[in-house]
Amino acid sequence: MVNKVSNVGHIPKRTCVICKKKDAKSNLVRFLIKNGIIVFDYKHRMQGRGYYCCQTSNCISKLDKWIKKRKKKFY
Repeated sequence: MVNKVSNVGHIPKRTCVICKKKDAKSNLVRFLIKNGIIVFDYKHRMQGRGYYCCQTSNCISKLDKWIKKRKKKFY
């Protein structure tokens, strides 16, 4: 019997910043903003505020517009 406080079988969920779709963390691409430039973190290990995006070309193509909208926050 599995202990109720155990994390066995837990799948972390994250939300895409573009389409707001929730999915497993492993299915999304993590990225950071360093000096106004998008830096993709494929191994999910870089330090800093990370954001997540779907791996679809539609969402990735909209990232530049998303950053320009929030430019004041990143500088």
